[in-house]
Amino acid sequence: MELQPDSTLLWFMAVYAVIMIGIGIFMSKKVSGSEDFVLAGKSLGPFVLMGTLLATWTGSGSISGGETSMAYTYGIIPAIMYMLPTLIGILILYVVAPKIRAFGKFTVAGILEAKYGTTSRNLASLIIILAYVGIVSYQIQGFGFILNITTGMDVSQGTIIGAVMIIFLAMIGGLRSVSQTDALSGFLMVGGLLITVPTIIIIAGGWSEIIANVPESHTTATGGLTTLQLIGFLLPSLFLLLGDQNMYQRLASSKNDQASKRGQIGWLIAMLVISPSIAIIAFASRSIFPDIDPGMALLATTVVMPVAIGGLLLAAAASFIITTGNSYLLSAATNLTYDIYSNYIDKDASDKKKLWMTRLFIVILGVLAFIIIRFFPTVLAVQMYAYTVYGAGITPAVLAVFFWKRVTAAGGIASMFTGLFTTLIWEIPLGQPFELNAAVISVPIAIIVLIVVSLSTQNKDH
Repeated sequence: MELQPDSTLLWFMAVYAVIMIGIGIFMSKKVSGSEDFVLAGKSLGPFVLMGTLLATWTGSGSISGGETSMAYTYGIIPAIMYMLPTLIGILILYVVAPKIRAFGKFTVAGILEAKYGTTSRNLASLIIILAYVGIVSYQIQGFGFILNITTGMDVSQGTIIGAVMIIFLAMIGGLRSVSQTDALSGFLMVGGLLITVPTIIIIAGGWSEIIANVPESHTTATGGLTTLQLIGFLLPSLFLLLGDQNMYQRLASSKNDQASKRGQIGWLIAMLVISPSIAIIAFASRSIFPDIDPGMALLATTVVMPVAIGGLLLAAAASFIITTGNSYLLSAATNLTYDIYSNYIDKDASDKKKLWMTRLFIVILGVLAFIIIRFFPTVLAVQMYAYTVYGAGITPAVLAVFFWKRVTAAGGIASMFTGLFTTLIWEIPLGQPFELNAAVISVPIAIIVLIVVSLSTQNKDH
């Protein structure tokens, strides 16, 4: 079937956009300072915390990359397997959350500095900005996909509109407003997916018809991927989640440990619904639309469903894309303000000035994200790059802070540098040898370096 734009769906988008902007403006009036802007005054209850964790993690990475692209390109089983790293990561964060709250830091770089010193903070800030700008970039393009489906607008033009909306909503209210729109988006998405799954299976002619219309490899356990290639898709999301500054900031923003635990349990349950649902919808899309961009797979189904259901799913997808973009943009700007600007440029900056500098950095990084997306062939490609830069460069070192008392400053810093350097070399000059994502190489090397260097420098650190 040929993909035809349906402008009727744009009304659902318009209503959603008005609600999001209204909430953003309303909550922005409650921002009283920089800490309130970054950590929402540490006031998030379990309901809002669950929604913001869910919406932040499940953005365009799932809607246009992740489970969607995996199901469309490789099949239903690899796509469902893509959920496993997230579930494992949530369970580990459940254990780590009280320690994260106890640190009381605005950024992961601040946590690393407390253990490894100033060099680690500077290196962490660089890695986080490199990764998060990449993540924001494909949220922006995901919004371009939505406008392409609803209006026929060129994806590049829609991407500009997406960039403006994401930058605006992140800038006006910070986490104080983002957390509220996240909560709304999270529950909208769960409802939209639950309705869409049975509907799209019926429209596609039933499960047996879907199976008959997809390539034979799409029904196998690995979808034609080698074991190493499949691991290369699974590792990046796990190691991003385990050290993700966005998640750390949200856990630190909860009212107390009890609210944090309840919010994470709700997040886990919601992911058990969302990830398989996205995979099934994208897999059905492969049967209906065999020749579209894999990143369009889920969104394309909105034009063949009843208008009300398609519109609900489209609004839900847009909500996840925008809130994830807001969150990662805000988080990266926080690093620039607290780890670089206030430490090296203006050490005596007032709280008000830090607030406005964070807003300025949101705009600068948003523009940079818009530029970066033009250099990657697919959403899944930039997603794997961004996740691995972070997962190899940050996560081994930050987890060692919580779980390994023998780690040394030299070991932590060496691991961070090695993870970043190996990822960039593997992905850019070498161009992914053997079609393996860098995570298969860079994550194990970063962990080995962390252990070896720490053990060999024990006496120097103590």
